[in-house]
Amino acid sequence: VQLQASGGGLVKEGASLRLSCAASGRTFSGYTVGWFHQAPGKEREFVAAIRWSGGNTYYADSVKGRFSISRDSAKNTVYLEMNSPKPEDTAVYYCATGRPIASTVRARASYYDWGQGTLVTVSS
Repeated sequence: VQLQASGGGLVKEGASLRLSCAASGRTFSGYTVGWFHQAPGKEREFVAAIRWSGGNTYYADSVKGRFSISRDSAKNTVYLEMNSPKPEDTAVYYCATGRPIASTVRARASYYDWGQGTLVTVSS
């Protein structure tokens, strides 16, 4: 499978931005799709995830209430809606797929297919 993350760019603090993750080669059916971000000099961290079957969602505490993850079955695409972004959200955002259990859904090691990343820069 190939994952294509898109939608990044420069956004002002408090504005909104939507990232997309599209898959080619197979559908997301049966998988969990996660978003991670990596700021310069830092580890790649979990942001949000959604189970394709059932739609269960998971969020990092730092984005809960501000970001929203969703899916579009017809387009085989997962979205990350970034509302009220902050400068500390500036990072490269990656989407990934895996089959984690609930207790490991936030673990980077639970995902084995990764997209190339899209840069989000939030200005104050």
